[in-house]
Amino acid sequence: MGVIMIRCPRTGRAITTDKKADHETFRCSTVFFSRTYCTICRATHEWFAKDAWVDEPGERMLEAS
Repeated sequence: MGVIMIRCPRTGRAITTDKKADHETFRCSTVFFSRTYCTICRATHEWFAKDAWVDEPGERMLEAS
């Protein structure tokens, strides 16, 4: 299980949406729209599922190897 991430449109940095999902469930989900408050630029960003990805901690460990 990972966290759904988006990119802050103002800074380009990855931010968490605080929503959890696994890759397969997220990939198969219907197109949806959501809002997330960004603690970096202190604004609320609107985003579509196509603009997001699932960040799973175990994957980062594998990529670093």
